Amino acid sequence: MAEAYALVGADGRTYLSSEPGALGGHRRSRLYGRLDCPSALRAIARGGYVRQRVFFADEATAVAAGYRPCAVCLPAEYGRWKAERCRPK
Repeated sequence: MAEAYALVGADGRTYLSSEPGALGGHRRSRLYGRLDCPSALRAIARGGYVRQRVFFADEATAVAAGYRPCAVCLPAEYGRWKAERCRPK
């Protein structure tokens, strides 16, 4: 049997996939970023983060699930998110 990966879908629910996630996230902080994010890797090395770690198939799914981009590893995406959020309605 092929390996199954637990990913979070656009509805925020976990599902099994035969493909690994392309992005990682932190459930409590509601942010997502690259799997090689220096900030996430430092937190993991210190023994934190892992219990709240989630994975997404792509950026659109992470955004639909209510997560924001990481300012460290996705600065352009974070800048767009921040500008959109701070724009008067």
